[in-house]
Amino acid sequence: MTTEITRTVRVHADDVEANTRRGGDIRTTLSPRTTGCTSGFGGVLSLAPGEHVTEHYHPYSEEFLHIVTGRLEMTMDGQAVQLGPGDSLLVPIGVRHRLVNTGTEPAHAAFHLSPLAPRPDLGHVDTEKVARAEQPNPSVGGAS
Repeated sequence: MTTEITRTVRVHADDVEANTRRGGDIRTTLSPRTTGCTSGFGGVLSLAPGEHVTEHYHPYSEEFLHIVTGRLEMTMDGQAVQLGPGDSLLVPIGVRHRLVNTGTEPAHAAFHLSPLAPRPDLGHVDTEKVARAEQPNPSVGGAS
């Protein structure tokens, strides 16, 4: 059986605006807004040495993180987990997490969150002051 692809399914990271609200360079490449997908969203993130993503949690979504390059530390509910290239990590629903580049080189990772929150504004709960409060949350689209 052949399935006909009827919508855009390929998105390059350079074609998506960077979001730096919580720190780093986060680009949501695959989302309801960019591809019309309905089960989650994902993309890529870059962190310079010493840079971090502020602590938050997802009340409806699991987060999947895969480290491509660099050394990162993910603190989940107060417990630090060291990560390096090739490591993947699951952040369960409701777990507070904060990501820091602990290495000496830029770090790059891919992420995916699923399922989607009932509304985009319910997807993240910040538990630490965000790095750039003037920036909006990443625009993933979906039900409003």
